[in-house]
Amino acid sequence: MMDLITLDFETYYDREFSLSKLTTEAYVRDPRFEVIGVGVKVNSGETEWASGTHEQIKEYLQSFDWSDAMLLCHNTMFDGAILNWRYNICPRVYADTMCIARAIHGVETSASLRAVSEKYGVGVKGTEVVQALGKRREDFTEVELAQYGDYCVNDVDLTYKLFTIMAKGFPRQELKLIDLTLRMFVQPVLDLDLGLLEQHLTETRDRKDELLESAGVVKEDLMSNPKFAELLKSLGVEPPMKISPTTEKETFAFAKSDEEFKALADHENPQVQALVAARLGTKSTLEETRTQRFIDIAKRGTLPVPVRYYAAHTGRWGGDDKINLQNLPSRGLNGKKLKRSIIAPPGYTLVDADSAQIEARVLAWLAEQDDLTHAFRAGEDVYVKMASRIYGMQESDVTKDQRFVGKTTILGAGYGMGALKFQAQLKNFGFDMELDEARRVINIYREANWKINKLWRDAQQALVALSRNDNAPLGCGSVLEVSPRDSAIRLPSGLLLRYDDLKFDTTEKGTEFHYKTRRGRNRIYGGKVIENVCQAIARCIIGEQMLKIAKKHRVVLTVHDSVVCCVRDEETNEAQAYIEQCMRWIPDWAEGLPINCESGTGKSYGDCE
Repeated sequence: MMDLITLDFETYYDREFSLSKLTTEAYVRDPRFEVIGVGVKVNSGETEWASGTHEQIKEYLQSFDWSDAMLLCHNTMFDGAILNWRYNICPRVYADTMCIARAIHGVETSASLRAVSEKYGVGVKGTEVVQALGKRREDFTEVELAQYGDYCVNDVDLTYKLFTIMAKGFPRQELKLIDLTLRMFVQPVLDLDLGLLEQHLTETRDRKDELLESAGVVKEDLMSNPKFAELLKSLGVEPPMKISPTTEKETFAFAKSDEEFKALADHENPQVQALVAARLGTKSTLEETRTQRFIDIAKRGTLPVPVRYYAAHTGRWGGDDKINLQNLPSRGLNGKKLKRSIIAPPGYTLVDADSAQIEARVLAWLAEQDDLTHAFRAGEDVYVKMASRIYGMQESDVTKDQRFVGKTTILGAGYGMGALKFQAQLKNFGFDMELDEARRVINIYREANWKINKLWRDAQQALVALSRNDNAPLGCGSVLEVSPRDSAIRLPSGLLLRYDDLKFDTTEKGTEFHYKTRRGRNRIYGGKVIENVCQAIARCIIGEQMLKIAKKHRVVLTVHDSVVCCVRDEETNEAQAYIEQCMRWIPDWAEGLPINCESGTGKSYGDCE
């Protein structure tokens, strides 16, 4: 039987050298890094504290049989990285109570060891770490080091107790996904092309200066909301809006805390990036800072892939460690350079497999919109079919621009999008449409897909049921379970899509629901529930597919609906076929769902597209 080894490292930190100042990767690989001591618990045995030189701790840690052990920590990305990068120790399996806590309790509550321990009443986390500020191991007195050891032992015991509670009933496949996700970071295999990155950084800086100069932008234009809005519009970007908390009127969302405005910092158009960076008063665009971060990593070693397990409300993975690999630019030659800088090690090739249109397919299947589901299954071009209906012409006569409108309709209107938002979305892609025409297109979509309309209404009724502690059906078969006890929808994975503290207000527009988040109350409605559900189901499917792939090939990255693997050169064709087979596999609970995928191979991530 595999041993469970619970572990916690205590490390040197000061005001400038800490995880609040540096990424995990930079901190652990820094020459200033030092382990003060480590707490270790094997199964339910007594927790030990060990402190000493690097070689003494290494010898101590190597005395355990890691080849048949599960490593358990609270934030294993940190402790597992130390174990591997500093001591060359790789356990058989990785587990993490912080990951489990996020999956069980959602991302809107704290998953810190202190918060989760208090939630379960297993004990209280100490504060001795504060007294260790700026102290090397040799700076501790014997008494101080013993006290620090007690603090560490307590953390280990809290982690172990939490695992014994939270792991009960936790889906086994999710434990495997946690292991797979952590392995991407703590056992890195991808390389970075330093020369390409340095060239890209120089070009990006030069291009930013040229773009601002050619635009003739002055500070007054940047700081004036109306003028800045016009600048964005001139670049085909609809300025983000919000309701002012003081005037309660619509105003521009140009504050550094506004999410939609922050998203423009990573816009595919570098001129938009440059304008936003200048408006915020930053010296560098996001592209510059990210490229510099890649350069720094390349100089230290391979690329640890920081993907956060259960990062989103829907359970999807997200970016972590200040490197969001989930949103690397992919358009244009310059946009692809960051992706092209991520390369396979010598003798290996990358395979990037993307689950094609998975959300749209899940939506059609869940709503039992059989004609659309059949079209997906038959491999028909559903975007052309939608455009044909919109423009009243034969499918063979649909133009590229008309197909684009059909695509935007299929991918956007499925969650209840209205005409105004649809018009704005098209405009952001450089396509102008009159509001009346946008209304006509939306109406055509809704008439053609009436069962999807019904699914939105069913989801609205599910919110009513949740607010009343009642049950309600939602979607086809028994794929989803509305769980009033949990104020949530239970997913096929066994985990919950939570709407904590769900409440409603009666307004002139009708009943409006909202639920509790860290940032305040979030409005929720039927169409948004279905968007959440479809993304969550897609994540469940891709998670199961990843586990099948991992039986044969090393998964090194997941981005939205794609999976990237690193395979031996001589196995590339066979591996690509197997990975595609796995990405087309349908779980038993999703019978009838028309899954498909596309894949590519290359020596770099950018070449796989």
